[in-house]
Amino acid sequence: MSELLSIPGIGKTSLELLEAAGFHDAEALSKVGVDDLARELKRANSILKISKRPPGNAVIGKWIEHARERIGVKEESVGPSLVPVDYEKVQHVVSMLAAAPFAIPLPARVLVDHQLGVSDIPAGILLNRYSGDLDVRVEERLPKSRQAKAPVSSGYVQIADSTSQKLEIDTSRIRSIQDMSAPLQKVAAVKTSPANDRVALIRAPRSATNEGVDPNSRWYIRGVLHSHPVSIYTGALVTLLVTAMIPLSILSAALLLCSAEMPGSFSWVPSWLLWVPVSLPLFGIAWLIWGMQGSCRICGQKLFMHRSHRKNVKAHHLKGLGYVIPLCFQILIFRWFRCTHCGTPVRLKE
Repeated sequence: MSELLSIPGIGKTSLELLEAAGFHDAEALSKVGVDDLARELKRANSILKISKRPPGNAVIGKWIEHARERIGVKEESVGPSLVPVDYEKVQHVVSMLAAAPFAIPLPARVLVDHQLGVSDIPAGILLNRYSGDLDVRVEERLPKSRQAKAPVSSGYVQIADSTSQKLEIDTSRIRSIQDMSAPLQKVAAVKTSPANDRVALIRAPRSATNEGVDPNSRWYIRGVLHSHPVSIYTGALVTLLVTAMIPLSILSAALLLCSAEMPGSFSWVPSWLLWVPVSLPLFGIAWLIWGMQGSCRICGQKLFMHRSHRKNVKAHHLKGLGYVIPLCFQILIFRWFRCTHCGTPVRLKE
């Protein structure tokens, strides 16, 4: 359980929202400003739809105040909040980078001409995820090339220099533009084995499966092939039947009870309604066999069981119905689905 839950006013929904925004402990919460945190929470909630309405500035201010009291940080000692800034959208930074003589990665020909290795080039920073102020400078100089040293001999043993020059680039594989413009020779197609055909079928459906179907349509079957498509299809069907049978059984039992107690007013209730609550245990057993065993081929999570966690943004979802029922309809109608947990497309048809 996260330590943020011990802060007054933070519940499970608020905890998921804070973790989605990148604040996992009280120390990180104590270093951020109210406006910055409110903006990050609003952005995370607009993508993941965790809460109906993100918390206001007054509530966020109390969270930060309690977090600073717990960490022991005074408000006046807290510096400016370090929220990622997108420097790639700053006009003067873009113009300076456009005027730079070189950029990372450098062309291979520049590395060869200046006798540079890949490890000699300093790593660049991501300008769209940098926190705080950034001083961008453009320089004309290149990194210093490595100078080969003469081997040092000690007695009868000759010690090699560990800092010898390593270009780490195979210059024989560098081709000029003229060479690339030459026509390439066609290589005869190699006939694949049945095992390779099976692997290709798992990754993508047959060409005849989606023939004449719009790729942007839901009827376009996509994704990797599930190893037990019949079991998944049966599990989706049984899950929908059990979901419908539970309220029908309660309603049927209530009507039968009223017809037994007040036969004059409820004489219209048929006696065959008794089969609805009686058959519910049979559907429950079928759900235990196929519904509980249905899992994603990629992440292995159960598909037809509700789990209280942050779902994938691409998962099938309908407001008021949740995730499981829309997933079952997607499986039964379109023969493919997106996993609720990992978002991977999985198909049930070759």
